[in-house]
Amino acid sequence: MERNDAFGDDVYQPQADGALDHTGELDMEDALGEPNADDLLDSGYSPPEKPRVCGRYGTTGEEQRRGESLEERMRQEEPEAGLGDGEEPDEEYSGGNRRAGRLMFMDTGGVDGDSWHMVGRDVGIDGGAASAEEAAMHIMEEPVA
Repeated sequence: MERNDAFGDDVYQPQADGALDHTGELDMEDALGEPNADDLLDSGYSPPEKPRVCGRYGTTGEEQRRGESLEERMRQEEPEAGLGDGEEPDEEYSGGNRRAGRLMFMDTGGVDGDSWHMVGRDVGIDGGAASAEEAAMHIMEEPVA
C-alpha cells in the first residue's frame, strides 16, 4: 500500500534536505529601502545644530531627585514675539474674522507702474477641503472713511 499523504507527526517533521533551515534573518541585499552596508561608512556624522542643554536645571541626578520649583521654571520661559508687543493696539496687525473661500485669480490688466499686483477674489466654498493657503486667508473689511 503506497500513499503519499503524510499523517500525524510526519506532517510536522522537517525535510531531510535542509529546505526548512531558515534562520529568520532577511537578506539585506534584497530588502527595499534599507541602506547598503557599503553606504553606512560613507554617510558620516552630523553634529546637532544646537548645543546640549548642559546649563539647564535637571541634568544631574541630584537635581532630578530634588525637582524644580515653579519659580525656576518661570525663569526659563521666554516671551513669545507677536501680538501684544506694539506701543498702541492700533499699530498691531489683526486678521479678518471671516475666512475666505476658494480663491481665484482676477485679471486686472497686468503691470501697474513699478509695482506688480496680484488680486484674487472669493468665489465661495468649494466641495473639497481648503488648501493651507486658502485656510490662512481671511476677509478684512475696508475701513469706512
